[in-house]
Amino acid sequence: MALDFLKETANVILIGPNGVGKSMWAQNLAHQALLQRATVLFTTAGQMLGELASLDSDSALRRRLRHYAAPDLLVIDEVGYLSYGNRHADLLFELVSRRYQAHSTLVTTNRAFAEWGEVFPNAACVVSLIDRLIHNAEVIAIEGESYRLKEAKERSEQRAKRRRKKSEEPA
Repeated sequence: MALDFLKETANVILIGPNGVGKSMWAQNLAHQALLQRATVLFTTAGQMLGELASLDSDSALRRRLRHYAAPDLLVIDEVGYLSYGNRHADLLFELVSRRYQAHSTLVTTNRAFAEWGEVFPNAACVVSLIDRLIHNAEVIAIEGESYRLKEAKERSEQRAKRRRKKSEEPA
C-alpha cells in the first residue's frame, strides 16, 4: 500500500479477526512513514485510553491530548479487544476530532463498526467517532485464519509425528 494517505491526511482502518497480521501491517506502514520523514506515534488503544483517563488535571489532559494529536501518523492498535467506559469513548472522540482532516490516523480492530457499541457501551459519541474515522479513509478488511493458530497446529502435528516415529523405533 502506498503512503498517499499521509499526504491526503486520510485515515486507514484495518479490520479483521485475531491473528491475521493487522498489527504487523500497521507497524510496517508506520515504519514506511518514518522512512518518508513523517512523525509517527504507535500505541495500543488500551495503553493510550488508560493513560488519558488516569490524568487528574485538565491541563495535564490537554497536554497529553496535544501529544497524541501532533504526529503526522497516529497508529492506534487493538481497538475492540477491550471494553471501555463513556469517559474512554469521549477521550477517543476528542482525539479523533482534533486529528480530523489535519493528520492521518491508522486504527486496527477486530470488530466491525456495527459492534463498536459493545466496545464503548452506552457512549453517545460512538456513531460520530466512527463517522470521523471513516470519512476520507481507506477501510481494509483482512480475512484469513490466525497465523498463530496455524503455527500451533503445525507444531502439534510435528510433535505427534515425532512421537509416532519414536514409538515405531525398536527398543
